[in-house]
Amino acid sequence: MTEPFRLPPSVSRLPNLRRLESLDIRGVRLGLAAIDAVCERMGRPERRVPGILIAGTNGKGSTAATLASIAAAAGLRTGLYTSPHLIAATERIRLGSEDVSPEQLEASLAAVFAAADQAPDVPLTYFEAITAAAFDCFARNGVELAVLEVGMGGRHDATNVAPARMSLVTSIAFDHMADLGNTLESIAREKAGVFRPNCPALIWAEAPEARRALENAAGSVGARLHQVDCEVHIDSEQTSLAGTRFRLQTPVRGYALATPLPGVHQARNASLAVRAGELLEEQDSRFDAAAMTAGVAAVRWPGRLERFRVGGSTILLDGCHNVEGAEALARFLKLTGLRGDLIFGAMADKEIEAIGAILLPGVARVCFTAAGGGRAVPPEELSRRLRGLAPDAVTAGS
Repeated sequence: MTEPFRLPPSVSRLPNLRRLESLDIRGVRLGLAAIDAVCERMGRPERRVPGILIAGTNGKGSTAATLASIAAAAGLRTGLYTSPHLIAATERIRLGSEDVSPEQLEASLAAVFAAADQAPDVPLTYFEAITAAAFDCFARNGVELAVLEVGMGGRHDATNVAPARMSLVTSIAFDHMADLGNTLESIAREKAGVFRPNCPALIWAEAPEARRALENAAGSVGARLHQVDCEVHIDSEQTSLAGTRFRLQTPVRGYALATPLPGVHQARNASLAVRAGELLEEQDSRFDAAAMTAGVAAVRWPGRLERFRVGGSTILLDGCHNVEGAEALARFLKLTGLRGDLIFGAMADKEIEAIGAILLPGVARVCFTAAGGGRAVPPEELSRRLRGLAPDAVTAGS
């Protein structure tokens, strides 16, 4: 049996944080009705802080964290909202470079639940409750710019209740097909739901059908489209466990950039964030070259090829959970010549065979295991489904 997840003591003793965790059983609900009603009762905190929405299949968290780091380097009081968390819910909300404290999140959740409990009560999901809490926390703390990572899709995601001065779509690939559709075109249309009239819409879409859908969506709402993959040029990429260095040429200037995030895909994510910063620079001169360079260099984003030393060994932790993410991880391992052992677990709604076919041939030994929680595939099932790729794999209970 896997160990049940336990909140850190500083979190578990707080009643509203305990109530938040209890909402996890409600699962996912796409739609804006509930969060819109709660935000209205709270006095519209999401409208009191300028926001940027970042959607996409992969790379949206890295891009959001990098853009928030750039804004902080430019001297703005910056908020960052991301999901999911690795250990504790407080990771999802940052004020500047620091995760929100349990006490700050508790206070904002108290306001959310007080609004939701008014008659008629509004039942919230976990994601709706913590998204509303992020809005409240940013408003309470005088944040000047909130960078909001979209959870799933875009059009019906709870974050989309917020007005946005700019929207980004980082990539379009197959994931969450049951909710977003089975074609890249349908997935792109859902993610394009974050576009706003007369506001910049930055995209990086390589598949023609996804690009067309994003272009059409931007045109239909009157967003100002920027096809960033056509606007910038990335050169001299060098990646290692220490991070990624590259040169970037944009319509504004050239940069020599270094991000601590490993993988050549992080050059693309950082380039999107820099291009967004340049568009912000048109109204705010603090977003200058120095802020771009410093922000890219200072980004903190755990769980993405994150390196640890344990018992004399190097451990890499990566949260790739779809085919595109697995391809990025496999590409990094090939480029760096790393061939280690793989500890592999997956949730039941993922393309396990396709991900396994990408990752397993490039490693030495394989151990199948499972994270805590009801959605994790048991290690014995992983072993059965992927036996042809890893006949000598072993299993571990946790």
